[in-house]
Amino acid sequence: MDDVEVRELRYFRAVAEELNFSRAAERLGMAQPPLSRAIRLLERRLGVQLFERTSRHVSLTPAGAVLLTESAKALDAVTAAVRRTRRAAQRTPALVVTAKPGVATDLLRRIADAHPDPVDVRVSGFGEQAEMLRDGRADVAVLGCRSGGVHGLDVEVLFSEPRVAALPSDHELAGRAVLTCADFAGRPTPCWPLSSAADRAYWSGQDVTGGPVTPGPIVYDSAQLLETVALGQAIALLPASVAELRSRADVVYRPVVDATPYSLALAWPAGARDPRIARFVRTAAEVSEALPRPGAVPAG
Repeated sequence: MDDVEVRELRYFRAVAEELNFSRAAERLGMAQPPLSRAIRLLERRLGVQLFERTSRHVSLTPAGAVLLTESAKALDAVTAAVRRTRRAAQRTPALVVTAKPGVATDLLRRIADAHPDPVDVRVSGFGEQAEMLRDGRADVAVLGCRSGGVHGLDVEVLFSEPRVAALPSDHELAGRAVLTCADFAGRPTPCWPLSSAADRAYWSGQDVTGGPVTPGPIVYDSAQLLETVALGQAIALLPASVAELRSRADVVYRPVVDATPYSLALAWPAGARDPRIARFVRTAAEVSEALPRPGAVPAG
């Protein structure tokens, strides 16, 4: 079988995501006939049919669905190789590290300040850190990590902390001293964009109870989440450190005794052999070990 070209994978992904050859061709900046020919050639090379085509409908075959998943890894690897090669050619290449705003970026700044090598700190949005590592935009990230790690990445947990319930100050559960995950059953909890089913279960406490998640409003950061809680639109599980930093009169925090802890971890591409990453991981472990551990819950 002939080798598949990167260009062909990009063509395939455009069609697979649009499920329309005309829109895919427009997105790629090319005419439709050459795109159709390229997809037919790719199918011949692979010896499989990737799309079911009718005059009105395009859909992925089971083989096409597999290639859609696997091609993302391949294209990310190519993009990452190009980006990291270009960075390595700089006169004084800096290690690119990233984290979302808040506790993670504060910790990242402390690590960068203590680290002897050049570091380029970049603030990223919720859920972006793993993707930035996979496609080469970053070399190391500080990110939240459930048990079991993060697929395709090596992870070093820096510390774990308890999680607490965030409730409107007049909520019926606010008078309780402690809560359990069962108290979240049937109550709306905020949804993070692009979160997986496992993520949604974790952030609603249903990873413990096994019950269904009741979705609430979509939120993009902790400030928006707390506004949603204060308005009575949802209740939420938060890391204790967030509760410590965001005390407010219209929101109360209560311990949730059986909630799965929240871990903050350092992550980097699996199997990376860059000695700069190893040195950064050592610095991160030393810095995080010296910091006080969050866990106290501010009075509501």
